[in-house]
Amino acid sequence: MITCYLRYVVDPFKLKEFEAYGKMWIPLVEKLGGKHHGYFMPHEGANNIALALFSFPSLAAYETYRLKAGSDPECQAAMRYYEETRCFISYERSFMRPVFE
Repeated sequence: MITCYLRYVVDPFKLKEFEAYGKMWIPLVEKLGGKHHGYFMPHEGANNIALALFSFPSLAAYETYRLKAGSDPECQAAMRYYEETRCFISYERSFMRPVFE
């Protein structure tokens, strides 16, 4: 299993738009084979950093998700929403493997 960790630099004046963007992607990741662990919005501390976590059985499964997302109409609509709102400035993507007891 791999978990994708996304760290967003968000526009603090567009948090409502970013939250709507995140809510679009949660079911899309699930539909395309992943397990979404949610978006985490700024609350205390920095007002411009948000996180998202989602997992796939393997990096190959994640790559399949990326290919499918590129041609999925709902994923394309979510990307258009981002392009219209510019609710985040940048993001970093890392992959981690969970360690359990």
